[in-house]
Amino acid sequence: MFTVLKNAKVFAPEDLGRADILICGSRIVAIEKGLAVSGLPECTVIDASARIATPGIVDGHVHLTGGGGEGGFATRTPEVKVETLCTHGVCTVAGLLGTDTLGRHPETLLAKVNGLRAEGVSAYMFTGGYCWPSPTVMGAVDRDIAFIDAVIGAKIAITDHRSSQMTAQELSRLTSLARVGGMIGGKAGRVVAHLGAGKAGFGLLHEVIETTDIPIGQFIPTHVNRNEALFDQAYAWLGAGGHIDFTSGINRKAKPGGAVKPSVGIAQCFRDDIGFDRVTMTSDGNGSAPVFDAGGTCIGIGIGGFEGMLQETRDLVGIEGLPLEQALRPVTSSAATVLGLGDKKGHLAVGADADILLLDEDLAIDHVFARGKHMVRQGDPIVFGAFSRG
Repeated sequence: MFTVLKNAKVFAPEDLGRADILICGSRIVAIEKGLAVSGLPECTVIDASARIATPGIVDGHVHLTGGGGEGGFATRTPEVKVETLCTHGVCTVAGLLGTDTLGRHPETLLAKVNGLRAEGVSAYMFTGGYCWPSPTVMGAVDRDIAFIDAVIGAKIAITDHRSSQMTAQELSRLTSLARVGGMIGGKAGRVVAHLGAGKAGFGLLHEVIETTDIPIGQFIPTHVNRNEALFDQAYAWLGAGGHIDFTSGINRKAKPGGAVKPSVGIAQCFRDDIGFDRVTMTSDGNGSAPVFDAGGTCIGIGIGGFEGMLQETRDLVGIEGLPLEQALRPVTSSAATVLGLGDKKGHLAVGADADILLLDEDLAIDHVFARGKHMVRQGDPIVFGAFSRG
């Protein structure tokens, strides 16, 4: 029932120095130096004196039921396993649909979310997908967000040849539904806007905020590091008060005119001190990475992984020179806040969920706790899905 992490170097993500962390059930109940734990029933003590304690990763963009399909039915990617999430430090995840909203459905995504919750991690979802009108569980975006606990917002794709080529009026309608559904349901109700490599860039988003009363913060534009031109627009959007979301696995090796390495782009935002609390990074895990020829035919396809989340965090520290407490924010506290989960996720504090990573000095995972449940020990998963080999 009780677990004590003794003498860890705690980043909450703020640097708290060395302290003991006491977990009771699913919550953190104390963070203090020299905690006396004698007399506590069923108490497990872990020596964390050679470890760094951080919040668990909050990954707000994962294809939990798989993605893909652009190259035919055989190119549909598989579902995510709980042990895959945890071995990469992900304790809180938000799932969404991608291009395929014909063979994938919000109902099956909701079922997957509920399954992951039963297995130990905190899981949520965005209703909708690439297409408009948005596929939903209850027949309307606002109803899904207001009445279904796990649904925290909506998803749409713009400036992409696979999108529905929606108008500003249609995007305004979708965003209004998500916003009001969130207000009624006590959620953020934000819209994840997939940005493709199309010509319009942020144009449609600017049109909505300039011609309606929808606040700029209602959107989460994602894949903003897809190319340098899109990143420049994202940088301006951030300066105007908006959120921007980097994708950890998009062409991580920068090339002229091509993708912006996440750690490079994030570091620039932090150094220029513009909205660092509105900068997030997600994995796009299990999403497809199709390659199209000049005629738009899919000629190859890959699958998004999760390893980039911690690797880019390491690079923020080791290459870009950011302090760890800043480097952690895009995948912990800022990520939780943009999803509307900041009261219990993304930080280590008394009363918060016990989502905790114990990392070595190289920021490699040793132990993972999700809502107090020990999921990974010495880098290996100890909790598996029902149909995985333990």
